Amino acid sequence: MIPTVLAAALMALIRSLAALRLQRWHLGAPATMVLAGILVGLSVEDSVAAALNTEVAQHVAEIILAFLLFVDATEIRGGRLWGNSPRLVARVLLIALPLSLGAAMLLGKLAFPGLSWALMLVIACVVVPIDFAPSEGVVRDGRLASRVRSVLNVESGYNDGIVSPLFLFALLLAGGSTTLHTPAEALTSAAGQAVKAVLAGLVIGSLVAWLLHRADRAGWTTGQSRRIAVLLTPLIAYTAGVEIGGNGFVTSFVCGIAFRYVHRVLVARRRAHRSAIGSHEVVLLEDVTTLMTMTMWFVVGLAAVVTVELGVTWQAVLFCLAALTVVRIVPVLLALTGSPLGRKDRLLLGLLGPRGTTTIVFGLIAYNSLPDGDRADAVLQTTVLSVLGSVLLHGMCSEALIRRTAGR
Repeated sequence: MIPTVLAAALMALIRSLAALRLQRWHLGAPATMVLAGILVGLSVEDSVAAALNTEVAQHVAEIILAFLLFVDATEIRGGRLWGNSPRLVARVLLIALPLSLGAAMLLGKLAFPGLSWALMLVIACVVVPIDFAPSEGVVRDGRLASRVRSVLNVESGYNDGIVSPLFLFALLLAGGSTTLHTPAEALTSAAGQAVKAVLAGLVIGSLVAWLLHRADRAGWTTGQSRRIAVLLTPLIAYTAGVEIGGNGFVTSFVCGIAFRYVHRVLVARRRAHRSAIGSHEVVLLEDVTTLMTMTMWFVVGLAAVVTVELGVTWQAVLFCLAALTVVRIVPVLLALTGSPLGRKDRLLLGLLGPRGTTTIVFGLIAYNSLPDGDRADAVLQTTVLSVLGSVLLHGMCSEALIRRTAGR
């Protein structure tokens, strides 16, 4: 374990020292950390599967996702909660996203006919959510129309928060680490957890934002202490949500929304105050979350070694290729029919859908929660293939795609 951690840390250091140079070669953090993980996995392949399939690995993944959900909810650019194009966002999140999940389930059932519909829903929740955390340059690219950038930014920030309760419901239904086997039992359990999580998230996010504002106004805080307070908030939200029997992911996500809203309202009331909390207060949270995501990309490299050992089927390859393309493109185009966006912009919204840390974390949680066997192996295989495929398709080819399609 120590050599593996050392290798991951060294690769992250090397990538950080050469970040600009690697970006010019279209080699971002995903590609470099995945490659490092594969190389390390090949040298310690006997212990990789055991390391991945542990309770500690699952809890680490859960905490990372909690941080990501909080960051996603607090860092939507464009000012307003739903960005600059709320109607377009609603079409993508409320129409395209459910259609994509349904399409992934249907194709998954064709690719893996021996697996249950509940497990198909788990896999759909793993491969469908998009994540621009490792490709932030895309949502800042001036060649894309501002509405396209706004929709992509908000969608990537909110889709994982929307999918997470459905993912945990599907995991309960599929028999992951639970005795609940009927849809009614799983739905009742998931609904109860969601209600507790929403209430806890609203209370914690609002309270922390208010306390931070009051403490700053009284002159009790420093720049460092405010950064630490923001960093601790998602951890408190997640653990508190789990402790009360709620969905910790939903708690973190709702906490981020509440924190952002209350914080903006309070700061707007006292713009003249010289130490009003600003965007620099989340710098530490951003940096820690970035390091966490780099770690998860390294884990994908390790998992790729296990996947090859288990055997990669052509059905899984075709399914993941479809998940990265038609499963997203067709629902997005359907959802945006009749919208004010032009044909090229609609196509770009469908094409630019990278899979990232959300897919990795959901996949690792499912792999650890499901009993060993075909079900867990299918989840691991689809997780790794979809993420590696996205690194190639969306990560290394996005520049060419934007240049040829945007036409700006």
